[in-house]
Amino acid sequence: MRILVVEDERKVANALREGLEGERYDVLVERTGEGAFFRITTEPFDAMLLDLTLPGRDGLEILKAMRARGITTPVLVLTARDTLQDRVIGLDAGADDYLVKPFAFTELLARLRALVRRGQSGQATQLAIGDLEMHLITREVTRGGQRVDLTVREFELLEYLLSHQGQVVSRETLARDVWKETARTAPLDNVIDVHIARLRRKVDTDQAAKLIHTVRGVGFVLREGEP
Repeated sequence: MRILVVEDERKVANALREGLEGERYDVLVERTGEGAFFRITTEPFDAMLLDLTLPGRDGLEILKAMRARGITTPVLVLTARDTLQDRVIGLDAGADDYLVKPFAFTELLARLRALVRRGQSGQATQLAIGDLEMHLITREVTRGGQRVDLTVREFELLEYLLSHQGQVVSRETLARDVWKETARTAPLDNVIDVHIARLRRKVDTDQAAKLIHTVRGVGFVLREGEP
């Protein structure tokens, strides 16, 4: 599981990283709002731990912006703001849960596990963006009500893009998570590009709204409108 920790207090950030890595999470730490927003829009994560008080763009602004982009990564807000109104504002902005500092690390772990489970169960039967729908049980894909026939690999690739819609996914990430290859190579990059091209033809050809976009030098993103 990849976790993005957004915390500007170095001691707290380091403690969270060490604790989570001890539980075998893959952890990346950002200490500014700008850095956090770049990460969440360019890399896939299974959950985010987000402090609200950050230098530059604050946590609420980041949260609203990522939700507006359609990024559905579960977010656990970590903050010293403990009034009821603060909690309501955070939840209304798109937070999935709220934990007030100081907190017990065991409670954070429990809430994080619940968020990840909730996110996985929310994707258990169907994924969608715009008029593109994927039914995971029947393995049927439709666009505008018309069936889209995919190979096994194309289905896995589209499922990954749908699960991380709104986020730019690199070739290295696709190699690791879809092709299950630990090392990215030029031949594999070519294979990924070929599959993306085929998938784009099947999903976007003759459609006014294009969903699969290439972000030059970075990777690919599934979203409505331009990346």
